[in-house]
Amino acid sequence: MGERKDGRADRGGASASEQLKARSRAAFTEQAATYDEGMRGSHARALYPHILEEAKRSLAGVRVPRVLDVGCGTGALSEQLLAVMPDCRLTGIDLSSAMVERARIRLAAKAEVIEGDAERLPFRDESFDLVVCNDSFHHYPDPDRAAFQIWRVLRRGGTLVMGDTWQPAPARSIMNAWMPFSHEGDVRIYSEAELRLILGAWFQHVDWRRIGTTACLVVAHKE
Repeated sequence: MGERKDGRADRGGASASEQLKARSRAAFTEQAATYDEGMRGSHARALYPHILEEAKRSLAGVRVPRVLDVGCGTGALSEQLLAVMPDCRLTGIDLSSAMVERARIRLAAKAEVIEGDAERLPFRDESFDLVVCNDSFHHYPDPDRAAFQIWRVLRRGGTLVMGDTWQPAPARSIMNAWMPFSHEGDVRIYSEAELRLILGAWFQHVDWRRIGTTACLVVAHKE
């Protein structure tokens, strides 16, 4: 496995990328029925209040905002977003068909939920006022492409609110060395500097803060 100039692993091109996505798809398909109550979803659930707080702040004064939930899973976060912002038009997208099915049942006619890839978002440029992405970014084989796609579909003045896993440097190094053997399609736990580099290629303002001992929250603005 080679090393890229930005310090992240080169995982061998499209075929390796698709293998990682297949692992993620299979893992989350298996977890879909228990994700909202089980331990596998506990890390994501702990971030919901922080995502909601930043989402409301970013959309203050925006009438009928359009919101995209990337890696929406079972739709639990989307449901909470709709509860605090009932006027928003929400779309969810997830790689796992089982997650999409559960999200569609949960959200019914309140939101559109589609099966799709964060690295190939099937939306027009500048379609959304807000993109949320919770506990999903560390699964993307090409984070640079995913960051561009999110930036592309955001309107000028739009915001990305992203929660993700985090670890201090020693633990992060150990876990990242193990990632290639993960059966869940995990790719990399990013440092603050790495996330600022990835998102800063497109977003003009990137704010990062640690949440507890194993998570981080990133808010990035598109000018």
